[in-house]
Amino acid sequence: MPELRPDRFVTVNFFQPLQHLLALTGTGIPILMYHSISTAPELDDRPYFRTRTHPPVFRRQIEFLSRNGYRSISLSEAIHDLECSCQSKEKRVVITFDDGYADFYSEAYPVLSQYGYTATVFLPTAYIGDTPRLFENTACLTWSQVRELSRAGVEFGSHSVTHTQLAGLSVAELQDELHDSKAAIEDNTSVAVTTFAYPGAFPSHLPGFRETLHRLLAENGYRAGVCTMIGTVRTGSAPHFLERLPINTLDDERLFAAKLAGSYDWLRHAQKLYKLLRG
Repeated sequence: MPELRPDRFVTVNFFQPLQHLLALTGTGIPILMYHSISTAPELDDRPYFRTRTHPPVFRRQIEFLSRNGYRSISLSEAIHDLECSCQSKEKRVVITFDDGYADFYSEAYPVLSQYGYTATVFLPTAYIGDTPRLFENTACLTWSQVRELSRAGVEFGSHSVTHTQLAGLSVAELQDELHDSKAAIEDNTSVAVTTFAYPGAFPSHLPGFRETLHRLLAENGYRAGVCTMIGTVRTGSAPHFLERLPINTLDDERLFAAKLAGSYDWLRHAQKLYKLLRG
C-alpha cells in the first residue's frame, strides 16, 4: 500500500479525476526532479521531502515512461519548444538529477541508457573532484566519471559551487557561484554549460532576489534554469526558473502518472502560500 500522504490523496482522488472529467489533457512538459538513486537513509523522512529513489522503483518509473510512449528531451529542446510555442502530440519528458551523486553513474545511467533516455545532471562543483567527495554523506561523481558520461551524451549543468542558499549571498558572491561552477564543468568536459538548477528551496517570495539572479544567469550565459517550484512547464514559464516535479521512492505508479499528466500542479499554489506565510 502507498504510504498515506496528503499530496497524493488530493492529487489522485480529486485533481486527477477532475482533469479526466473535464477532458483536460496535459499540454505542458514535465521535468522530473531526482536526486539519489539508492537505498541510503533519508535526511528527512517526511514523504514529500524524501530525495532518494530505490533502484527497483527508479527502473519501474523509467519502464512506465517507455511503456506509455514518453520521449526524453533535453532542457534546451524544451526551452526551444516553449519559446516557439511548438505544439506536439508527442509525450515529452525532461529527466533531471540534482547534486551530482555517484549513484547516477552506477544505478541511474545504465537504466536510462537501456531505454534510450537522456538526462541532465546538475553538479555542485565543490563536491566534484578527482577522487570521490561526500555531499550530505553521499559520494558524488568524480571528474573522470563526468567526462565519460558527457561523452555518452549526458548533459551537465551547474548547481552552484557550494550548494548554499544563494539568497543570502552578496551580488559578488552570487556571481562567483554562477561563474566558477560553470567554468569548472566546461574546463573538465569541453562542453558549453547553459543550464542551471537552483540549490535548495527556491525563494519565489523574494522578487528582488529573483530579478538579480535572472540578470546574472543571463550575463553568465545560462539559457535555461530549473528550481523547486512545482508544476509542469508551459508557454509562459520563466526560462531561468522552470517548474519541476519532485520524484522519490514513494511515488507509486498512479501518483507518478498523475504528476506526468499535470494533476500534481495544484500543489504549486499551496507551495507559494506556505512560503509567503513563512516570510
